[in-house]
Amino acid sequence: MQEKMTGERMRDIVGFALIVRGIIVIFCLFWLSEAVQAEEVSIQFRGITLNANLEQAQDKSITDGVILITHGTLAHNGMEIVSTLQQLIKGKGWNTIAINLSLGIDNRHGMYDCAVPHTHKHEDAVAEIGAWLHWLKKKGVKKVILMGHSRGGNQIARFASEQDDPAIKGVILIAPQTWDEDGLSINYRQRYKKELQPILKKAGDLVDAGKGGTMLTHTDFLYCENASVTAEAFASYYAHDKKMDTPFLLPSIKKPVLVIAAGKDNIVPDLEKKISPKADGKKIQLVVVEMADHFFRDLSAEDLVDAITDFLKDKD
Repeated sequence: MQEKMTGERMRDIVGFALIVRGIIVIFCLFWLSEAVQAEEVSIQFRGITLNANLEQAQDKSITDGVILITHGTLAHNGMEIVSTLQQLIKGKGWNTIAINLSLGIDNRHGMYDCAVPHTHKHEDAVAEIGAWLHWLKKKGVKKVILMGHSRGGNQIARFASEQDDPAIKGVILIAPQTWDEDGLSINYRQRYKKELQPILKKAGDLVDAGKGGTMLTHTDFLYCENASVTAEAFASYYAHDKKMDTPFLLPSIKKPVLVIAAGKDNIVPDLEKKISPKADGKKIQLVVVEMADHFFRDLSAEDLVDAITDFLKDKD
């Protein structure tokens, strides 16, 4: 009797081990499949390396079309909203490439280190977006959707307003940057307890004198306290420029545009108000995700992707 029970137990143990091994094999195959579909790619541009994360949907080739995603201020392509978007959109059957803007740094990864002197300019992104579009076209891609979040939304809108490339089939702007000169000064004062205008005048005077490369030390800049920043970089981000206001750019974009606003956005709270008069429901569409904050966290990410895939229906 004891031998019979031992034999049965051994069969149970072996059976359980086989099941576990099967689960492990399936998991490994799934992981390998996902790994194969995700790839860091890089290109050379003006003497530095630019990198991006390419995610291919199941059974899709890159030539089936790609959504090019640009991140926000001093951020990167691995931040939560971007990585979540890539995974959810891939599940909907679309390829994506999330680029890292160089911000003047070779082969940059991760958030910008505030201790590194700032030499980058807001408009640098336009040329880098163009470089990635060129790379995609060389790979045989004939259908590209441009997508940007926050400041990246403004940079995407700038590019699309200047470059009416036949490969671009649509533009998606997620909580894109708005801009107001008085509001900018107020925000700077609230954040740094000092006035913006004296610093901006100093930077502008240096640029006008041909000394834009002069480093302004101990200067509060964007999200970085006590930073070092060139005069031309400071002026680029803070000087009066209507193109910094994304709604201003929309009439110049010839391709269909989807603007997605967050109902609880405390970073660009005026977006819906500014876009509504321009949204005709055809060339310019506006969707408001009521419960979302600026980064569309948690369940709001699903609502965000639903809005995106609705916009993409006639662009497959």
